[in-house]
Amino acid sequence: MIKNRIARLVFRLVVGGVFIWSGTLKVLHPLEFAQNVAAYELFPQWMCFLVGLILPWVELAAGLLLVLGLFRRAAALVAAVMLAGFILLVAVTMVRGLDLSCGCFGSLSGKVGWTLLIQDILLLVMAASVLLSSDPRLSLDGLRSRSA
Repeated sequence: MIKNRIARLVFRLVVGGVFIWSGTLKVLHPLEFAQNVAAYELFPQWMCFLVGLILPWVELAAGLLLVLGLFRRAAALVAAVMLAGFILLVAVTMVRGLDLSCGCFGSLSGKVGWTLLIQDILLLVMAASVLLSSDPRLSLDGLRSRSA
C-alpha cells in the first residue's frame, strides 16, 4: 500500500469526508434513503427500513473517526466493509440492468453505473491503505499513544 504519510492522511480525510457527507444527508432524510434501498429490489421491506435508520449513523461515525484520526484503523475497516458491500450492490445492479439513483448522497445522488463503481473502488483502495497502516502519526491515535 501507500507508504507516504501525507498521502495516507489525504486518503483518510477524503474517505472520512465522503462518509460524513453521505451519512449526514441520509440521517436528515432516513425514509428517502430507505426508499432508495428498497428500489434495489434485493431486500425485504423491513430490512430496507432498518438499513435506512442504521447505516447513515454508521457512515457518519466512521467518517468522523477517520477525519479525527481516532480509532482510525477500526473506522477504516468499517468503511472498507461498507464500500465492499456498496461495490457488490452496484455491480449486481448493473448486471441486472436496473436504472436507479444510487441513493449515496440523498437528492444529490447520481445513477448506478461505471462512474459510481470506479469511485467506490478508489475509496476502497484509500480505506484499505489507512487500514493497513500502523503509523499513528498525524492522527489523534498518535497523540493517545504518546500520552499512554
